[in-house]
Amino acid sequence: MGDVTRILADIERGDPSAAEQLLPLVYEELRRLAAQKMAGEAPDQTLQPTALVHEAYLRLAGAGSPPSYRDRGHFFTLAANAMRRILIDNARRRQSEKHGSGRQRVEFEDLVGPVVDDDLLALDEALRTLATQHPLKARLVELRYFAGLTGDQAAEVLGVSPSTADRDWIFARAWLQAELRAK
Repeated sequence: MGDVTRILADIERGDPSAAEQLLPLVYEELRRLAAQKMAGEAPDQTLQPTALVHEAYLRLAGAGSPPSYRDRGHFFTLAANAMRRILIDNARRRQSEKHGSGRQRVEFEDLVGPVVDDDLLALDEALRTLATQHPLKARLVELRYFAGLTGDQAAEVLGVSPSTADRDWIFARAWLQAELRAK
């Protein structure tokens, strides 16, 4: 059992010092993932990778009873999901501050570059729809797009073969492209 998995088990058992031990072990990887994610954001983005990591960590290990983590992969899946929610919340907040801004259609491939708030909200809406029909494929998109994992890393986290993850990635991208074109 790795150090991270052991500490996650300690957190689940209620060890108060375990959360303090976890952050130094996962911080650099979370920071790298956040920096990758933020590199694809619009240039006027005010949220910094460090703030994204801290906010995600607070949501994962913060107030209330700590969530149950099965293993390191499960922790990073939840971290990716937390980062996604933070970015979506930030985009919604920024969009609500704008007056008269309309949505524009965007191809999924175009989202590899700087992402504007409207695009991120449209992607989130499409991803929610995908999750109702194909939950595993939606999780794969979260891991690859929002957490910056490679196909092999995402396959490992999801417990599927790399070839299955590759097929699901192709399907999910095509599905999301069609969904975004329809908006």
